[in-house]
Amino acid sequence: MKYCKKCVMPDTRPGITFDKNGVCSACQSYEHRAEIDWDARYKELEQLCDRYRGMNGSGYDCAIAVSGGKDSHFQVHLMKEVMGMNPVLFSVEDNFPMTQAGIHNLKNISEAFGCNIISLKPDIEAQKKIGRYTFEKYGKPTWFIDRLIYTFPLLMALKFNTPLLVYGENVSYEYGGGGYRETYSAKDQLRNGVASDMDVEELVRETGVSMQQLQMTFAPTVEEMDKLDPMYVSYFLPWNSFANYNFAKSRGFHDLTHEWNRTHHVENMDQIDSRAYLVHSWLKYPKFGHASATDYSARMVRYGMLTRDEAIAQVKAHDGKLDPLCVRDFCAFYGYTETEFWTVVDKLYNKDLFDKNERGEWVLKNPVWKK
Repeated sequence: MKYCKKCVMPDTRPGITFDKNGVCSACQSYEHRAEIDWDARYKELEQLCDRYRGMNGSGYDCAIAVSGGKDSHFQVHLMKEVMGMNPVLFSVEDNFPMTQAGIHNLKNISEAFGCNIISLKPDIEAQKKIGRYTFEKYGKPTWFIDRLIYTFPLLMALKFNTPLLVYGENVSYEYGGGGYRETYSAKDQLRNGVASDMDVEELVRETGVSMQQLQMTFAPTVEEMDKLDPMYVSYFLPWNSFANYNFAKSRGFHDLTHEWNRTHHVENMDQIDSRAYLVHSWLKYPKFGHASATDYSARMVRYGMLTRDEAIAQVKAHDGKLDPLCVRDFCAFYGYTETEFWTVVDKLYNKDLFDKNERGEWVLKNPVWKK
């Protein structure tokens, strides 16, 4: 593994690239902000909103994909209170037990901004069958949910005739990944690797779910996508997770303070809706040698909140330590014993990146703290 010379991101992150100086594409994107005329970009956003404002009379004129999180709070504020739009909000619930903060925040985003939320509660039988299969075969236990998070807002925007569908950041561009491109359009986000296409015939054959149960995972057709104009807020405004967090708190957003101190995270504000879901994001660790602590520590270096050495210390202390409460909720939902869970995880470790030590622990061969 090689690491960015400026942050702590490794070259094993899918789709990330490094320049000749050893700087990752995410850091390059952040540095590029200094060259952007943000006033001009803001005017572009105003013009985009002008194109759709009032298009359905007194009905909705845009849609926002939300989770109830800190970024969702900021997006709804931006579109409704700043841009004067009339948004409808679309969300997907994952059926896992929710944290108290998660329950509060989804309700709060409706109350704080006076917006209707249309939520999809996915087929729990399909989630369990598909989740077990994709976990054991691909190390992707939340593929079904993640796919719906991407497809449901697109399908609903078509039904509500709200072509302007609002997303937060362009993950590939902001943090490094496949499809790295600076653009306002979110039409290609299904290709960013988080919930890319899967062989549905394989899922039907191997899990016993029906094609009908998979219908909501099918993306709109090319012709239908041409009717939509999905956008990334991060193209128009300098995106900052911590600025969004501070704003969201001012409007009633709750973090995990006094509820849960997660062992594998370095913050208490992101992806806080449910504990079991976090198994998915942590599984990057055995497969790629980094997880949430790396993601956020790298981001904090770019934001000037940490030095690289401080970030390295955070990664060393947290990245590989999946929180036991995540495991317990995950096992309870999917019907695994913890022994069965760790047996599956053990098979996912990338032996090019890890060795087992004399205590039976998987250890990175080339960690970022190794000089």
